[in-house]
Amino acid sequence: MVRARPTLCALLALAAGAAGCGTASTRPAGGAGSAPAGPRPPLQTANGPLAPAAATSPLTLQLGGVPDAVQIRFGRPPRSGLLFDLDTGRVLWRKDPTRVLPIASLTKMMTALVVVARVPDGAKVKVTKEALAYQGSGVGVLPKGKSVGLSAMLHGLLLPSGNDAAIALAQRADGTLPRFVADMNARTTAMGLSCTHYSSPSGFTDRGNHSCAADLAVEARAVLDQPRLARIVRRRQAVLPFPIKGGKLYLYNNNPLLRMRYPGTLGIKTGFTDAAGRCLVAAVRRGDHRLGVVLLHSPDPGGQAVKLLDRGFRALG
Repeated sequence: MVRARPTLCALLALAAGAAGCGTASTRPAGGAGSAPAGPRPPLQTANGPLAPAAATSPLTLQLGGVPDAVQIRFGRPPRSGLLFDLDTGRVLWRKDPTRVLPIASLTKMMTALVVVARVPDGAKVKVTKEALAYQGSGVGVLPKGKSVGLSAMLHGLLLPSGNDAAIALAQRADGTLPRFVADMNARTTAMGLSCTHYSSPSGFTDRGNHSCAADLAVEARAVLDQPRLARIVRRRQAVLPFPIKGGKLYLYNNNPLLRMRYPGTLGIKTGFTDAAGRCLVAAVRRGDHRLGVVLLHSPDPGGQAVKLLDRGFRALG
């Protein structure tokens, strides 16, 4: 893990890329820069251009100069966190928002962004032997050698946080995992993320896989700006046609705000490893406001998110 604290520029580019850690099954472990407004040219990678964003929505994340509107003390605070307005970039609460930490399955937000930039809607994704050799959380019932619809595989990635789905999607998008990871890091650079680096599409391995709350806030907005992804991450559960016995796949989202039916929850992503602890990126709409919250290595991400969001919406009136 990188130990140096990065410098975060005031302007963080929110790229609407042409793109919770639930567990359907678990296997034992084995092992900012400024961005110009207006359209960008396609991002060039070793594997060719990534699909450009449908629109570029720059966000000024207001990290300095103004006291936070929400003042709260947690008995056991997260190691890092951020409460912010998803539309204006106003920061309402923070705790070390540029501290670099492992992020576990929050990685899959970037995986999803790169996949939808590279793989056309309606495409099929082959279930490879590498995908079936996954570790950690997974869909768990992927049929070897068969092809599965992209939408179903994205659901498997983002609801039960399937590491098997992450591998299969990465191979479908770029052929090999190293090439896909290179594209993840290329998009990270293009989005102006200053403390993020990826080493896998799943986040299961913490070595070399890290980010910070400020960067993850930008990624969260990029996910919500993608209609295909926004529709998936807000679902508490899904029943999908699938080439298995019975013909249906049942998936459940472990996002604590969705599970408790917290009003206005738009979803996003959870994550957990021993090194990363319990992590949450969530978004909620109430009236004309959308707030986002990022909590890294939190003892109670659901409870802490609710307290922050309740106070945040009260502060906004």
